[in-house]
Amino acid sequence: MAITSANQLELLQTAEAVAREKMIDPSLVIEAMEESLARAAKSRYGAEMDIRVAIDRKTGKATFTRVRTVVEDEELENYQAEFTVEQAKQYLDDPKVGDTLVEEVPPVDMGRIAAQSAKQVILQKVREAERDKQYEEFKDRIGTIINAQVKREEFGNVHVDVGMGEAVLRRNEKIGRESYRPNDRIRCYIKDVRREARGPQIFLSRTAPEFMAELFKMEVPEIYDGIIEIKAVARDPGSRAKIAVISYDNSIDPVGACVGMRGSRVQAVVNELQGEKIDIIPWNEDQPTFLVNALQPAEVSKVVLDEEAERIEVVVPEDQLSLAIGRRGQNVRLASQLTNLDIDIMTEAEDSERRQKEFEERTKLFMETLDLDEFFAQLLVSEGFTNLEEVAYVELDELLVIDGVDEDTAQELQARARDILEAQAREALEKARSLGAEDSLIEFEGLTPQMVVALAEDGVKTLEDFATCADWELAGGWTTVDGERIKDDGLLEPFDLSLEEAQDLVMTARVMLGWVDPADLEADAAEEGEEAVDEEAEA
Repeated sequence: MAITSANQLELLQTAEAVAREKMIDPSLVIEAMEESLARAAKSRYGAEMDIRVAIDRKTGKATFTRVRTVVEDEELENYQAEFTVEQAKQYLDDPKVGDTLVEEVPPVDMGRIAAQSAKQVILQKVREAERDKQYEEFKDRIGTIINAQVKREEFGNVHVDVGMGEAVLRRNEKIGRESYRPNDRIRCYIKDVRREARGPQIFLSRTAPEFMAELFKMEVPEIYDGIIEIKAVARDPGSRAKIAVISYDNSIDPVGACVGMRGSRVQAVVNELQGEKIDIIPWNEDQPTFLVNALQPAEVSKVVLDEEAERIEVVVPEDQLSLAIGRRGQNVRLASQLTNLDIDIMTEAEDSERRQKEFEERTKLFMETLDLDEFFAQLLVSEGFTNLEEVAYVELDELLVIDGVDEDTAQELQARARDILEAQAREALEKARSLGAEDSLIEFEGLTPQMVVALAEDGVKTLEDFATCADWELAGGWTTVDGERIKDDGLLEPFDLSLEEAQDLVMTARVMLGWVDPADLEADAAEEGEEAVDEEAEA
């Protein structure tokens, strides 16, 4: 096939037809044609030549040109596509490195093999353009719901037609044992869109919590309008779910709005999710209150929150225990996901037994250390005293409120407690020195001798060692591994050292050693203060 003898307008007509069929820009098809013709020309004139083809967008005329670039003498490698400044003087006036010489060459006659190769190039470019268009269309639709038609099901994965291509609903993203037949209509959540070598991959889901949130947004106008907000969703797909909602209009009940007249709104979502039972819960900023709501329908007697550990203890009546836990732990698991807290559930009897045990341990401590009888020790525990430090350094008036304690008795109690604490400190100090702890660490303000012992036993014996510690290594913390929260024990955790206190101690040590400039700390603190003020203003 010779370009010169072909109908030049046929190129444009072909490009238009392909672009219309594939719904892509005609210029992309023409660019593919230009590249395919250039490749065919290189096979005729030489692969090392820089042959370019330009097709006139109006007439369809194809112009073949050879391009040569001026390079430095030492960079000359391709003699067919490059030449030196000296060689270029034959063709160009005052040539410089980077200049190009463009010469028109005769069109090529395309044989069968060349024509087939050109066709492959065009098809490949068209496929790439289709993929790019598909990716551009769907990348901004992540997080939305799509209605699609099932094409086929392979190994449990459902392939659906999304108009410009295919998307896949993986087996683990289906609800329960859902199965579909070709041409079934299906509603899914677009979870991810990735650009891959074989084209954009669109991944769908029906088990994602966001799918339920989007369904409620479609069924409840108040959510779509922003009057009601979905704060959290937890699902056991196909079985049960909990959704937390809040209303920004006091006249609208968020739970009632989501349920709808005679349950019509929530029932529409339930039907789409294969009968999944949905608990709609009012959201509350107060975490214990929110947790009590999240554990519905179980009744809660008492809640104890440990904010630092992100754990919460819930006490329920004996007859509510199974309801609070749920079948196979489902209710408490969903409540934990909803509140993002680890939940420990115990009965009132178990809570009473635990508190009784703590009472007995503290009573025994005061009896043995302060040489008190059982009744007097129990009085101290009943008034809220938990350790010797509290007895030794509390205001005298707080001891005088105990029945039978006068001023002399209170002073004697404090004197005994202080003597014992001083003896324990001396003993710990000797042990710390025997373990190799240096004075720089022992004399560091904020660390007790007992703390220094704990540090020295773990190899932290100097102030430099202490300054290299992370705050969580001292105070402890929690790490999430594969979705499970694991406790990290801190060296000074038994001494009730908080994470903030650990941060202050470590930073003070680094300042004393000259590792950190105090001016930098002040600047950081001022910047944090400004950010906090800005956040409050925005709120």
